[in-house]
Amino acid sequence: MKKINALLTPSGKMGVLSQWEVHILLNASKEKFATEFRASSLAVLNTGSSEDNAKAVLERYPDFHIEVIQEERGIKLHISNAPEQAFVDGTLITGIKEHLFCVLRDIVFVGNEIKTNSRFNLTLSDDITNAIFHILRNAKVLQTEVMPNIAVCWGGHSINRIEYEYTKDVGYQLGLRSLNICTGCGSGAMKGPMKGAHIAHAKQRIHNGRYIGLTEPGIIASESPNPIVNELVILPDIEKRLEAFIRIGHGVIVFPGGPGTAEEILYLLGILLHPKNKELPFPLILTGPKSSEEYFKKIHHFIEQTLGFEGQQKYTIIIDDPALVARKIKAQFKEITKFREANHDAYYFNWKIYIDQAFQHPFEPNHKNMKALQLHKDQDIHSLAVNLRCAFSGIVAGNVKEEGIRAIEKYGKFELNGDADILDPLDDLLSSFVDQQRMKLPGSQYIPCYTLVKN
Repeated sequence: MKKINALLTPSGKMGVLSQWEVHILLNASKEKFATEFRASSLAVLNTGSSEDNAKAVLERYPDFHIEVIQEERGIKLHISNAPEQAFVDGTLITGIKEHLFCVLRDIVFVGNEIKTNSRFNLTLSDDITNAIFHILRNAKVLQTEVMPNIAVCWGGHSINRIEYEYTKDVGYQLGLRSLNICTGCGSGAMKGPMKGAHIAHAKQRIHNGRYIGLTEPGIIASESPNPIVNELVILPDIEKRLEAFIRIGHGVIVFPGGPGTAEEILYLLGILLHPKNKELPFPLILTGPKSSEEYFKKIHHFIEQTLGFEGQQKYTIIIDDPALVARKIKAQFKEITKFREANHDAYYFNWKIYIDQAFQHPFEPNHKNMKALQLHKDQDIHSLAVNLRCAFSGIVAGNVKEEGIRAIEKYGKFELNGDADILDPLDDLLSSFVDQQRMKLPGSQYIPCYTLVKN
């Protein structure tokens, strides 16, 4: 396996830095952000790989190194022993280079600014939202005077070919209607809609199509950004990433997926079920090809058994009709435009939606916290959604994130405790994910990272 060394010069905003900014980058990249910076940079350079295990990727390139070097005019990045696939005739692919400097911008520079700036008290809800706004604005994702047109697409990276083609068809229909795409930036259901929209934008002669990818350090390390992403943002953690989707997106389309997709659905349902958001328009469409109908029946049944009929009223299921999905969400975008105008809310950032602090504070998926989750119905349904979302977050960590995988190896499986009327439907849903190979990439044997204990 050939590995390559390179010295890279930044462009754009990262190309014009003060001496103070250079000092911050040098120190932060070598100290508190060194591990995240290295892992995320390697993931970007590993774009195109089918690996979904962060630990395995890091172990394959143990001698990979990245360093920020100070020069009179600013900085350069020196990378050594990088994957050959990131280069063409010895030159780093332009899109990968852009993504690499996004890693430097978001993880090292902005990450340091958010965590050390006294104006952001990340224990307070408003400050968390303001920090997310700051990160997105710094990445130039927030565009003023543009009507609502961002369709967020969620779904699994481990989907079959029929499902992948369907995500492309939906993206194509969205693109024909001049809508832009925002996803988790990985492969599968995150890449398909962008690919379809890109073709449609070309047909409509739209030259400024947006393919926004939102990720976080633990996810990007195992799911490299797909090459279509032209606006990459790495949020500090999964909670800020999820909030960013809701703040900049104008509606969500969910394709088939695994525990990560279930986590996203529960996150959004928990927000939409909160009494303060009762009148707020926010379309949520679950869709897939005819062959995925059983998948959505399982999701729908799980929500019925856990969050009840009220939870089911917050979304629409559309099977095998990409054009209807696009027409419906575009029509609802018009309603959102009217609502934002009437309530003096920005088109580019959803300030009005209420997000409870329970959804904002990072959940650490360790053995103690997983065991302590309140998985019972003796609570408000939006609170139950919080706990269920955390359960799926822990399973994602145990499946693909380096820290979670190592914790499972050291201490054994996560233990989830709860009432039978919650754990039984949870077990049924998770078992269906395993049967459909939605826990890992096809061809790999899945060993559960969790065990369910009924009270």
